[in-house]
Amino acid sequence: MLRTHTCGQLTAADMEKQVTLCGWVANRRDHGKLIFIDIRDRYGITQVVFIPKESGEAYKLAQDLRNEFVIKLSGMVNRRPQGTINTKLATGEIEVLAKEMEILNPSNTPPFEIQDETEITEELRLKYRYLDLRRNKVFKNLRLRSDLYKVIRSYLGKEDFIECETPILTKSTPEGARDYLVPSRLNPGRFFALPQSPQLFKQILMVAGAEKYYQIAKCFRDEDLRADRQPEFTQLDIEMSFIDEEDIFGLTEGLMKTVLQELKGIDIPVPFPRISYQEAMEKYKSDKPDLRKNENEFAFCWVVDFPLFKFNTEENRWESEHHPFTSIAPGDLEILETNPEKVKSRSYDLVLNGMELGSGSIRIHRQELQEKIFKIIGIEKEEARKRFGFLLEAFQFGAPPHGGVAFGLDRLLAILSGEPSIREVITFPKNSNAFCPLTEAPSDVSDKQLKELGLTIKKGGR
Repeated sequence: MLRTHTCGQLTAADMEKQVTLCGWVANRRDHGKLIFIDIRDRYGITQVVFIPKESGEAYKLAQDLRNEFVIKLSGMVNRRPQGTINTKLATGEIEVLAKEMEILNPSNTPPFEIQDETEITEELRLKYRYLDLRRNKVFKNLRLRSDLYKVIRSYLGKEDFIECETPILTKSTPEGARDYLVPSRLNPGRFFALPQSPQLFKQILMVAGAEKYYQIAKCFRDEDLRADRQPEFTQLDIEMSFIDEEDIFGLTEGLMKTVLQELKGIDIPVPFPRISYQEAMEKYKSDKPDLRKNENEFAFCWVVDFPLFKFNTEENRWESEHHPFTSIAPGDLEILETNPEKVKSRSYDLVLNGMELGSGSIRIHRQELQEKIFKIIGIEKEEARKRFGFLLEAFQFGAPPHGGVAFGLDRLLAILSGEPSIREVITFPKNSNAFCPLTEAPSDVSDKQLKELGLTIKKGGR
């Protein structure tokens, strides 16, 4: 290691130690015969003092330091003089008297100050995201995401789940939002799609006997953006065999209780309230009711008893309220074909503070029921085989009863951190136009690349 300590580590217990620190110059103050700098890394800030007779060549080098220079320095830990102790910093009792220093890399003048309270436009922040992430206010959200993943993996590991990855390049099965399509060079005229969710593969895993699966999965949807949407987002995907709704509810409530305890130090009551879809619409005028009594609460609830179908007036047909693999409420099978508008589903949404955090259902696992659902929503056998053939075939080989749930981790992180937009908790987000100012993606590609894929671009773009 180039350093002996981090910039947030030294305290009064380290007095008179010889130490080496590495980091960025957060600021520099020239007091004539004394030069002070704050050196910063991801762990914190340490004050360093350069004195001509003590620091020698390091003092001369310090005269040329500017903000965001990357440096390595060595020196002795001293107590700060009386009246200069900074109680707001973990290192506020001490300073390092520099003996040696090396400039590892200079820096141009940044386009904005690397400080938490700096006023910056979002476009500028995203263009220089690597500088924006140096701000503690922004970086703490990355740490929170990392800590959340640790809690999730620990909790589900103890519950005997296995973490499985599913394909990113997969088959287009349009449901809801538009797919992102990827042309195949080796199969001209054919396309992969980026997954809107791992839905079909997690059900395949249940047929395979995995029984308890989870994945922190990347998902992709080509849809109009807003504060709680991104073209690529992260969800916690869970599926289990031989279970019912109560198993999903119990697992989820235990997970959320653990997350709030470990990340926020808050003990939330379980079980969560359960509200029917009809009650939510009548009482709260929304299927995402906010049960808080402002704002610092974390108020969870389940919304249940959703209708299985909704009527598409434009296309004059029934379509699935959630997705066509959602099972129906016990007792409603007899009215499935005669009164589809009255059929309730075995689906459920988890709502937190008026935001849909997750959604799931008990799945259809029998071929004959799946075919009836497809028929009602206008998917004929041939079309069903084309779109979902590999899943339907798998169902013919002993599919167990199963169900699951998926949670939007970006939304959860935004709520936990108090951020107004999920862009604030994503490391490299797109802007509101689904454009990345940092990499300038999406971008043009060469004629050679298009030719290899057998594609041409019409003049005028779209």
